[in-house]
Amino acid sequence: MKDLTSDIRVTIAIEACYAQLNKKHGAITALSERYDISRQFVYNLLYMFQISLIIFASNLEESEKSKKRESVKWILILRFEGKCSIGAISTVMKQMNPLYSSEGYISQTLKEIGAILPQSQKIESEEKLSIPIVSDEIFVKSKPILISAEPKSTSILGITLSKDRTAKSWSKQFKSILDTNPDLEINGATTDEGTGLCSSIEESFPFITRQPDTYHGVAHVFGLLRASFEKKVDMAIKKERERDRVCMGRKTDKLFEEKYELYQKALDQTVKAIEEYEAFTYLYICIIKELDSFDSDGEIRDKKIATEEIKTALDLMEELDRDISSEIEGVRKLLPTLLNYFEQAKKSLKECQKMGIDNELLKVLFLAWQWDKSYIKAKKQPRRDKSRWERDFYLEYAQDLLGDGFDRIKEAIFDELDNIIKASSAIKNINFILRFYLDSSRSQTTQEFLNIFAFYHNHRRYKAGKRKGKTPMEIITGRKQEKDWLELLLDVVEEKKPDFFL
Repeated sequence: MKDLTSDIRVTIAIEACYAQLNKKHGAITALSERYDISRQFVYNLLYMFQISLIIFASNLEESEKSKKRESVKWILILRFEGKCSIGAISTVMKQMNPLYSSEGYISQTLKEIGAILPQSQKIESEEKLSIPIVSDEIFVKSKPILISAEPKSTSILGITLSKDRTAKSWSKQFKSILDTNPDLEINGATTDEGTGLCSSIEESFPFITRQPDTYHGVAHVFGLLRASFEKKVDMAIKKERERDRVCMGRKTDKLFEEKYELYQKALDQTVKAIEEYEAFTYLYICIIKELDSFDSDGEIRDKKIATEEIKTALDLMEELDRDISSEIEGVRKLLPTLLNYFEQAKKSLKECQKMGIDNELLKVLFLAWQWDKSYIKAKKQPRRDKSRWERDFYLEYAQDLLGDGFDRIKEAIFDELDNIIKASSAIKNINFILRFYLDSSRSQTTQEFLNIFAFYHNHRRYKAGKRKGKTPMEIITGRKQEKDWLELLLDVVEEKKPDFFL
């Protein structure tokens, strides 16, 4: 047998492969005779060549797969971490990988990923969970997005781009959540007074206690009324000043007296408007204080007494201005269930007492927690400043008493008190985050995008606030999340659709 060079061996292998593919009979024998080698040797060269082709194709496929996966990774990073529009992502991707940079490709990729993910999120927990939910809708171009979340962690349980917000649409979402999580138990719900939502809660969870949203039902309503009283004051003052200007401009005593009488009437109206505004504000503050779980001494409020105090304040409000009777009556209707969260406050109080902490110290921490909530909710700077000062005062007091154990005990107490849910603030938190993406896409959205958003929100780490360093899913399940949200998402995509990156 001749000593063949590597080039000749490759030539023989290629000719043998070509002959085999084209089913040329006698080609192997002809090759063995031409190069003075055995037929078996030709077959060996052919076999090795075919193996090399398979390895080469596999490496090429892996290389393309790797490139596509990396491109998809950057598309997701730019869309969700960078909050970039599709157009902006395309511009950036052209600098990185032109092959995967068109707006059409980016849009289609996000749509396909969203289609793989469910509308209702799976909660991976080792034990049965019993949790409350908050449900509310936000609107994008008059279309409602129905959202249900666990309030303490802000984990999104379901998110639906719906055509309406009827009981049927809400019930469909609740059913999907329970079907996705058969071991999940819903033990309470906090919602506004939307007819469809309330009917659906009653139908889907007949044995739970529904908590009316105290913000939508009380604080928001009275905030608007207070603004209207304030507007009346501004208008009365403006009219009074105009009457004063006209009065002082009269040149004769007779004209002055005529205009002065009109000025005096305007002045009386201003005084009346100011008095009504101050009275309403005082009653409004009284009602808001009665909504606090703890009084100024850190004692848990009595639900019956708080209800009576609110009733009295509502009666006095109505006497100020009969034009606000409908708004007052709306709040009155809520009173039988408005303070349902006081029952949870009692349970949380008992759990805190089990920690073996002195009752007086507990009261200090209760007030610190309550003022911290007030600080978070406050929009106007004076209120924020007061709330922060009060919170810090009680925290410093508690720290002096507890010493080295302060951080651990404070975290445990605050965590337990966070179970007291009286508003759908978690949805507002989600709405605030979601709005960045809706704005960048000119309020255009799809169900597929919402599916990815829910996954991103549930598995990304908070960068600030009391949840800093944790993901919503870590908080709700108590399990450490080892991977970043992006790697988790890519793993899910590859698991559900193995050929996605090919």
